[in-house]
Amino acid sequence: MTQTYEDFSKYGKEFADTGLKSFASLSKGAQAIATEAGEYTKKSFEAGSAAAEKLLSAKSLEKAIEIQSDFAKQSYESFVAEATKIGDLYAELAKEAYKPFESIVAKAK
Repeated sequence: MTQTYEDFSKYGKEFADTGLKSFASLSKGAQAIATEAGEYTKKSFEAGSAAAEKLLSAKSLEKAIEIQSDFAKQSYESFVAEATKIGDLYAELAKEAYKPFESIVAKAK
C-alpha cells in the first residue's frame, strides 16, 4: 500500500512538473504569436497610410486605379505570407507544448 502511494505521489509530481513546462512553452509561444501579429498590424497600417498618401497625390483616375490595384495585390500577398507564418508558429506551439508530455505518454504505454 505504501509503495502504491509513493508511486502515485511520484507520478503526480512528475505530471505537475510536466504541466508547468508545457505551460511555459504555451506562454512563450503565445508571446511570439502576439509579437508577430503586432508587427504585422504595424506594417499593414504603415502600408495603408502610404497608399492613401499616394492616392491623394494621384493626378489621374488611371493612376489612382493603378495605385489601388498595387496596394490590394501587396496587401493580399502580405496577408498570405503572414497567415502562413502565424500558422507555422501555432504548429510549433502545439509541438512544444506537447513535448514535455511525450515521456509520460511513453511510460503509460
